[in-house]
Amino acid sequence: MHTEYSRVFRDARAVRKYEQVVYAPDSYSSAVSARQRAYLRRLVARAFPDRRPVQHDFACGTGRAVRLLHGMVRAAHGYDPSPAMLDRARAAGLFAQWHEIAESGPVPEPATVDGPAIVTVLRLLLNVSDEIRHRAIAFAAGVLPDAGAGLLVVENHGNPASLRHLRARRHAGDPWFAELSHAQVAMLLTEYGFTIVARHGFALFPQGAYRRRLLRPVARRLDDVLCRVGWFSRYATDVLYVAQRDEAKVQPCDAH
Repeated sequence: MHTEYSRVFRDARAVRKYEQVVYAPDSYSSAVSARQRAYLRRLVARAFPDRRPVQHDFACGTGRAVRLLHGMVRAAHGYDPSPAMLDRARAAGLFAQWHEIAESGPVPEPATVDGPAIVTVLRLLLNVSDEIRHRAIAFAAGVLPDAGAGLLVVENHGNPASLRHLRARRHAGDPWFAELSHAQVAMLLTEYGFTIVARHGFALFPQGAYRRRLLRPVARRLDDVLCRVGWFSRYATDVLYVAQRDEAKVQPCDAH
């Protein structure tokens, strides 16, 4: 992950800020995370009724996605190139195994392929290069060789069809205000034989609305309601995509 974005999180101070400021109580990110937790736990209960899946969290950071599904999975593995992030993840005392991976090079091998599995790639795709995006989805394809192997969940927290776009326009060229369209995410997943089977949004209002003391409770309540509406994902600032491998793309054709 040779990007300035990823190098930031090799600093223990930046990691603490990420946890204590970005995910502070009453913040935009903590509200989104709470909604994601409820959605993902329902998803796992519904999609894996017979046997709990193994979670593989790529670019796990401090283990947020593992915490979201804690108790819902049979085992959890987190993969990240930042020792500082992994130290914080280990300190949380979660039932998981943490794996330091190289920043670049060959696609990392999963710790185990003992299906069913759920692969989570949260808060990564937006702010990294195409090379790293492809590396993440290639890793997921290795864990999920066919449609019956489980699910992939990826996050896009920079939807250009959302209100966030208004601020992103004022910061054109700033990598922290990058944007990623629904079509771009779908195209990336399709390259690795994945088909999106569900898309869900978690906030209409951007972070700025949650920073204003008077607007914050209104934004939070409206987002709580709106995130239950199907069409909402088209305009949401933060979106999760649930995907499966497409059997027609991953299985070789029969010889004639």
